Amino acid sequence: MSPSFRHAAVFLPLTLGLTLAGGNASAQQPLQPVRQVVMTFLGQQTSGLPGKIGVTVEGLDPQNQLPPCAELTPFLPPGTRAWGRINVGVRCESPVNWTVYVPAQVSVVGEYLVTARPIRAGQIISPADLERRTGDLAGEAPNTLTDMTQAVGHNARYTIAAGNPLRADMLRLPQTVRQGQNVKIVGAGSGFTVTSEGRALNAAAAGEPVRIRLNNGQVVSGKARTDGTVELDF
Repeated sequence: MSPSFRHAAVFLPLTLGLTLAGGNASAQQPLQPVRQVVMTFLGQQTSGLPGKIGVTVEGLDPQNQLPPCAELTPFLPPGTRAWGRINVGVRCESPVNWTVYVPAQVSVVGEYLVTARPIRAGQIISPADLERRTGDLAGEAPNTLTDMTQAVGHNARYTIAAGNPLRADMLRLPQTVRQGQNVKIVGAGSGFTVTSEGRALNAAAAGEPVRIRLNNGQVVSGKARTDGTVELDF
């Protein structure tokens, strides 16, 4: 997908956080290096995603007042992943200090499951009840199911109309985390990985939310995985 390159004249004044440390005020940050560092960064962040990946990066305002930067460092704000509509941070670390947020769009085109016909509450899902549809997974709910084995043989929690994308919360899936169970907690972000342990405060099936009390008493939230671990929400 060819990246689009649109001005961000309205966006930048609202989101730009600058800490200037000298520099020539009459000089200006070139647009292409910022755009390229974001494209490269998102390419790395999305390398393991399923489906066909498309990345669109909006450009800086050509009239920006940023001093030129020799060392650009991209990052994702806390709680953000390379998925859907996002803002990617770009930090200048030399010879001046400034930070700007660049709008971007990550699409993940792949197959997901939809109901081929109406499904009754309590009905056991069969392959005939489902069909595959191709679309942007980033535009669907994060727990949308993509594989028949994730759904077939499980009961519907409630009536589901035909043509609906099938989500994990629509089915009665087996619990992978039990209340009171000691669980391993994992998480990853831009340049870091977190592992810990804690006690589950509620039961959950794969893809469902879990609250975990850490050994220090802190309570964190995440999502249950099929292997019984919990992925942290950042």
